[in-house]
Amino acid sequence: MEQLSIFTMSDETSAAAAFAPLADRMRPQNLEDYIGQQHLLGKGKILRQMLEKDMIPSMIFWGPPGVGKTTLARIIANRTKSGFVNFSAVTSGIKEIKDIMKQAEENRSYGGRTLCFVDEIHRFNKAQQDAFLPYVEKGSITLIGATTENPSFEINAALLSRCKVFVLKELNAQDLTAMLAHALRDPRGFGGSTVRMEDDLLTCVAAFANGDARTALNTLEMAVLNGEISPDGSITVTRQTLEQCLGKKTFLYDKNGEEHYNLISALHKSMRNSDPDAAVYWLARMLEAGEDPLFIARRLIRFASEDIGLADNQALQIAVAAYQACHFNGMPECNLNLTQAVVYLSLAPRSNAVYRAYETAKTDAKNQLAEPVPLNIRNAVTPLMEQLHYGEGYTYAHDTEEKIAKMTCLPENLKDRRYYLPGSAGEEKTWKARLEESRAFRLGES
Repeated sequence: MEQLSIFTMSDETSAAAAFAPLADRMRPQNLEDYIGQQHLLGKGKILRQMLEKDMIPSMIFWGPPGVGKTTLARIIANRTKSGFVNFSAVTSGIKEIKDIMKQAEENRSYGGRTLCFVDEIHRFNKAQQDAFLPYVEKGSITLIGATTENPSFEINAALLSRCKVFVLKELNAQDLTAMLAHALRDPRGFGGSTVRMEDDLLTCVAAFANGDARTALNTLEMAVLNGEISPDGSITVTRQTLEQCLGKKTFLYDKNGEEHYNLISALHKSMRNSDPDAAVYWLARMLEAGEDPLFIARRLIRFASEDIGLADNQALQIAVAAYQACHFNGMPECNLNLTQAVVYLSLAPRSNAVYRAYETAKTDAKNQLAEPVPLNIRNAVTPLMEQLHYGEGYTYAHDTEEKIAKMTCLPENLKDRRYYLPGSAGEEKTWKARLEESRAFRLGES
C-alpha cells in the first residue's frame, strides 16, 4: 500500500522527481491543467459543480487505463483540503484497511477529512470491499474507487449504492497531441532541453496511444531519450527513431481527414470486388494507423446488407459477431476477428437487391408522403373506425392454407411497384423463387 501521509499531502523531493517517469512528472496538479472529461468537468457539469461547492460524495471512476482516474482523485483531494490515502487493491489487505480507517475516524473527530483512493477496486474481494462500507456510511472517509471493469458486476451492491459512478472517457487524439506538445515545452518535461520533433510525429504517438495518456507520454519519453543528439546538445526525434520505439511503421493518418475516408472506401470497394487480398491490406493499413476497430466493424455490418443481403444470410451475422468480438477483445487481439470477417464478406455471393429496394422505396416515400394506408390493413380499434370501414377486407394470413392472403398492402397509387428485385446469386435464387410464387398468388395469377 502506497500512503503519502495520512492527513497531509507531501511533495516528492526534487531529486526523486528528476528520475520519475515523464508521465508522473507531467501529472496535472489542478483542474486547469487536467485534460479531457469535459462531460464531467466542463463549466456547469455535475462533477465540476460538486468540486466548486466542496460537496464531494464517495464515488467510482469507471474508464479505460490512462484517462486520468488517479490524477483526478489527487486533484479532488487537494482542492477539498482532504488527507489523501492511496490504496492498492493488489497489495492491501483487510488489516491495512482497518488501520487506516481507525486513523481516519480519529482525524474526523478533529474536523479533518480523509479521501481514500482505491486503484483497481474491482480486484478487492468482497470482504475487503465490505471493510470500507461502515466508514463510507458514517462519512468517516470519502471513498474514490477507480476501475476499468463494469462496477455493476465487480463492486458489491451495498458499497456501489453508496457511491456515485462517473464514467471517464478515453482521451481524443487532439487532446493527446496537445498534451505531448506541452510536455516538450514544460520544465517538468523536456522544457529544459531543445527537442525537435515534427507535429505529424506527435500525431502518430497520439494515435498509437489510443486514448491512453500514460502510454502517450511513455512513448514520447522513449523517443526523446533515443533521439539524435547534435553537437549543440539539441535532440532530434526522426520518423525512423519513432518507428523503432513503436515497433512498427508510422503512418500519416488523420482519423477525421481525407485519408480516413479514402482508406475505408478502399476497404469497402475491395470487398465488393471480391478481392480479399486487397481488402485485408487496407484493413491492416487502418488498424496499424490507429483506427478504431469498432468503426471498421460497423462498416462491415453495413456492407453485409448493402452488398450481400439475402445472397448469404450468414454475412450479417458474421459482421455483427465481428463487432462483438472487437468490443470484447479490443486491439490488438481483435485484428484477426476483423480479418476473418473481411475475408468472408469478400468471398460471399453478391447482391445489392436489399440496398436498391430501400433506396427506391425511400424515393417514393419522400415524393408521395400523403399516400394513405389502405383501409383493409388498418386496425379498427373504435366503433367509429369500424363505421369508416377500417380493417374491412382484411384476411389473417395464418387462416389460409398457403399462409398468404390474396390482397395488396401497398397504397392504391403504388400497388404495382416492385422494390425488392432479387438476383440469382447464392441463396437469393431461393428467395427469388419464393417471392415470385408469393406475388403470383397474392395477385391471383396462379
